[in-house]
Order: sequence, then structure tokens, then C-alpha cells
Amino acid sequence: MTEPREAETETPEDDFRLNRQEQEAINRAVDDGDGPALDALLEPMHAADIADLIEQLTPARRREFLHLYSGEIDGEILSEIDESIRDEVVEQLPRDVLAEAVREMDSDDVVDLIEDMTPPEQQEILAALDDSDRAAVERSLTYPEYSAGRLMQSEVVTAPEHWTVGETIDFLRAEEWLPDQFYHVILVDPRRHPTAYVTLGKLLASRRDTPLRDITEDSFRPISVLAEEGDVAYAFNKYHLISAPVVDEDDRLVGVITIDDAMSVLDEEHEEDFLRMARVSDESHVSDGPFQTARQRLPWLVANLFTASLSALVISRFESTLTQLVILAALMPIVASTGGIAGTQSLAVAVRALATRELTSANARRVILRELAAGMLNGLGLAAILFLAGSLILGAPMIGAVLGMAMIANQIVAATGGVLVPLGLSRLGLDPALASGTFVTTMTDMMGFFAFLGLASWILI
Repeated sequence: MTEPREAETETPEDDFRLNRQEQEAINRAVDDGDGPALDALLEPMHAADIADLIEQLTPARRREFLHLYSGEIDGEILSEIDESIRDEVVEQLPRDVLAEAVREMDSDDVVDLIEDMTPPEQQEILAALDDSDRAAVERSLTYPEYSAGRLMQSEVVTAPEHWTVGETIDFLRAEEWLPDQFYHVILVDPRRHPTAYVTLGKLLASRRDTPLRDITEDSFRPISVLAEEGDVAYAFNKYHLISAPVVDEDDRLVGVITIDDAMSVLDEEHEEDFLRMARVSDESHVSDGPFQTARQRLPWLVANLFTASLSALVISRFESTLTQLVILAALMPIVASTGGIAGTQSLAVAVRALATRELTSANARRVILRELAAGMLNGLGLAAILFLAGSLILGAPMIGAVLGMAMIANQIVAATGGVLVPLGLSRLGLDPALASGTFVTTMTDMMGFFAFLGLASWILI
């Protein structure tokens, strides 16, 4: 008798990923060139899951997959695919499939799709759109990159500010052009200036004779079409917005931004900051080949060679000290590595606080003093440990004392430098996430070696 198989342990996140059996079945369908089987396997899947599957494939495997499945790629799937590989996917789609997919997309997704294309490629996509949709996309493309005008969608549900709930509901039921998803009905005056908005929940919960003016929301905040998308995402996060109207220079309504687009901006900015702090290109992707990956990382490694040479220069100044006390060479990495970790900790907090607007000129002094105090306390704690280790393990309490004093100095430099460097770069209009790590690491290495070897020369020799 066959014993039943023990159920595999599942974690909550397994509900949002392909299981091994599904992955193996999809791979078999691709290997066998079985398009109908592949369609059947993917038909019940959400567009975001299909996009995630496409992103995880290698370029060669992705071409095989799209050859079989390209006829089923629609606007929803196309809008979910990460922009780092979207161009590659678009190039492999049949033109009729691409045209149909584009017609299904909201105007903001079409703008996101074509804004980095060449003019001939843009014209090919625009030709597939209806006249009104094409005009809306072309208008969005006239606004600056990374602005609210590029982020907004032109499909907006509006109502005259004097309407009642009943009139609005009758209007919504009669119209066929409405977006698939929207959250507010925006009230406008005769000159199309937005004056307020009403949530769909309140609209459906109110009596038909209720004036729309009586059920408007306090969160109403129009956004300039020229506002930077980072500021837009910040406003959505701070004021808990679901959607916000976008107005032009004359305060006329031209579009709306929804929470999914604002949160995508926040996610992209956090991802870019994380990669830049590691000195990795924000265009890196797990499906990239080894040569492409190496090409993206090599410039930063070369730059690090030059910054590391500064630390080597400091060490070379204490050659006689190292010759007389060889054990110092073995202890040097302790000061440098611990300082580097402390600097990275402080730097990560500062860069995140700058990105979320928690660190400003108003509280910079308090944050710097806090980091200074924290660095001193950490240094004292580590110095005590190193002094005991020098006394008990090495039998050389003075070496432990020198190591401890160098640690205090380096922890202070690391903690304060982790805040001062990104603050300074931000004031200069530079991206603190991109260059701060190099500066802070160089500072902690140089200070660590200088303090340790300098004190050793002064006290021990």
C-alpha cells in the first residue's frame, strides 16, 4: 500500500508565487513548443504574475516564451512588465498584438511605455490609438520627464459642482467611456477648475437628492502638472491620498493621478537608492548576462581602487611603526571594518530620511548631535571590549588601549560622516544615495588607520 505523501510546508507568501509544479509544467510547455498547453496554464493567472514570470526568464528563454505566448499578451500584462525589459518584449511582439494591447492601456501606461522610444517607434504606437487617446498621450509627452504630467492619466470622471448624487449616478450608469478603475468623482466649475471631489463610497451611501457639495472630502489637493513625481509620491504618502486631480498652469483639470502610480514612484525611488548605495546600476536585473552585469559594476570598482589608494597612502606613512610592531598590521582591519559598518548604518538611516523628507534643515542639527552622541557611546563600548581583549588575550593592555581610543575616534567620524556627507551632497543638488557610500567608506578607513597607527607611534614606540 502506498503511503500518502507528507504535505509540503507552505508559507503565506507561497500564495503569491508559482509553485514548483506550475513552473515545471510551464517549462515543459515551452520546451515542447506547446502553445495551447502554455495558454491553458497561464489563463487563470493574474497579469502581474505573468509579468513576473516573464521578467525572471533569461533573454533566450524569454524569446522562446514570447514566440509561443505573444498572441495572448494584452495591455494589462504589458503595463505590469518592468521597464528594464519592456522594450525587449515590445520588439518581439507582432505589430497587431502590440496595437491591440496598447489600445487597452490607460493613457499613463501608454506614456510610460513609449516615452523612451525613438520617434518612429512612438509614431507606430500612437497610430494604433483613437484620436482622443492619441491627443492625450501626445500632450502628456510635452511635459517634463519625471513630472506629474507624465505620471497622470487623462481619463478623468468629473461632474458639475451643482449636481446631486442622483444626477451623478445616472450619468455614470449611462456612460461607456469610464475608466476600469477610479476612486473619486471630481467636481468642476464651468471653467473646468476642480473644486472638490467625492468618493464612490459616499456617493453610493448617500440619498439621491443629496448635493455633491455636502459629501466632499477634506483630502482634496490639486497637483500641478509640472510637479516632480517624487513630490507627488511624497504627498500621496503623507496625506493618505487615493487619487488627486492634476491641473495645468491655468488651474484647469487635465488629468488624475491614482495611488498605484504614486506608490510605483516610491518603490522605484527606494529601489534606486538601495542599488546606488551599493554602487550598482539601477538598470541591473536578475536576468542580465554576466558581461552586462560586469560592465555595470566595473566603473564603481575602478573608482573604489582610487579611493582605497588614499587609505594605502595613510598606511605607508607609518611603515616604520608597522615594522617595529608587526601585530598592528593584524589589528588594523578591526578598526576599519567596524568603522565602515557604523558609517553604513548611519548613512542608510540618513539617505532614507532624506528620501522621505524626515531629515530637513530644520532638524539636521539635532540629528547630527544624536549621531555624534551615539557614535561616542558605541566607541566607548567597543573600546572597553578591546582593552579587555588586549589585556587578557594579547597580554598587552597598552595595545588594547590604543585600539580602543582609535575605535572611539573612528566611530564618531563614521556616525557623523554618515549624516553630514549625504546632507552636504543633497545641498549641492547631487544624489546622496549615489556617492555617499564612497565618501563615507574612505573617511572611516583613513581615519581608522590614521588614528590607530598615529596613536601607536606616539604611545607604544
